[in-house]
Amino acid sequence: MAQRDYYEILGVGKNASADEIKKAYRRAAIESHPDRGGDEAKFKEVNEAYEVLKDPAKRQRYDQFGHAGVSGSSESNGYNGFPGFDFGSAQNINFDFGDLGLGDIFSSFFGGSSAGGAKRQPARGQDVETKVEISFKDAVFGTEVELNLNMADVCPHCNGTTAEPGYGMKKCDTCGGSGQVVRVMRTVFGNIQQASVCPTCGGSGQVPEKVCSVCHGKGTINEKQKINLKIPAGVDDGAIIRLREHGEATAGGKKGDLYVNIRVKPDKRFTREGDLILSDEHVDMVTATLGGEIEVATVDGPIVMKIPPGTQSHSDFKLSGHGVPHLRGGMRGAHIVTVIVDTPTRLTKQQQDLLKEFAEVSDTRDKKGFWR
Repeated sequence: MAQRDYYEILGVGKNASADEIKKAYRRAAIESHPDRGGDEAKFKEVNEAYEVLKDPAKRQRYDQFGHAGVSGSSESNGYNGFPGFDFGSAQNINFDFGDLGLGDIFSSFFGGSSAGGAKRQPARGQDVETKVEISFKDAVFGTEVELNLNMADVCPHCNGTTAEPGYGMKKCDTCGGSGQVVRVMRTVFGNIQQASVCPTCGGSGQVPEKVCSVCHGKGTINEKQKINLKIPAGVDDGAIIRLREHGEATAGGKKGDLYVNIRVKPDKRFTREGDLILSDEHVDMVTATLGGEIEVATVDGPIVMKIPPGTQSHSDFKLSGHGVPHLRGGMRGAHIVTVIVDTPTRLTKQQQDLLKEFAEVSDTRDKKGFWR
């Protein structure tokens, strides 16, 4: 059977650079490797093509004479691995993957790092998330709430050591005190040693001589905890407050963090836009026309606001210093009051006659009429 063209096998042109040939070979080798479900015959073909085209002298003979010019140059290149590497025994291998991104691919295939490269991370408890609901007024002025949470805390019997009081710690038999266990994996790159945290000691390298009779060697127990949370003035709905090291405990490490999601209850009278508080106040037609004073509800309590003569419906009035405090300042925004003029719907005969008379008098003075 006629042999395929080596350039065609690797998917490159005859003018391809050495770097392009190397990249093409690595891609083709990964795709066709039998350990990844590829075809063994194609894998051998890829190795054979690369063995010739990577060598300038062999490539020149192949370009000039074809397969006849390089016959016998690649008999030993088969399924056992990549040319130039001895994968016969377990070893640590460092590849220069260039810009192929194969380092990330390798990590995603096998997780973690090779033996010797794994770092023992300091123990840390789980983060905890909860939520608390407060009133609109409490969001404006701030408040303090008590959180009751059921989560892991340090075992009071062993104080988190995992050992029964009176007993010490000993070297872990599983990892020999290293905190890591190593396994050998067969990959497209050969046999790779992968280190992971020891499942017996959790990476500490030590286990108790006798496990704690209360937490059974866990170092923590679940119990109800009370946490006082100060909510600052000016907090808004959806804000998240982080309390460092108020989450779950873990043996021999720091607690996780507690994240509190703040929910603000809607208020029937007020709405909020940033540091502004908005509300509506209804006034009668006479007050809007002649002017006067009305009582306005604010978060600080009722205050008296002046209405100037001729006030139109949906006019806005600003009450400075009655809004929401700035979280980083202390100064407060404004309260914007929108005045809505109520038009009477039920009038007595006398009231109707008076309004008609007033309108007629107004028309004699101003042809545009009174209602303009």
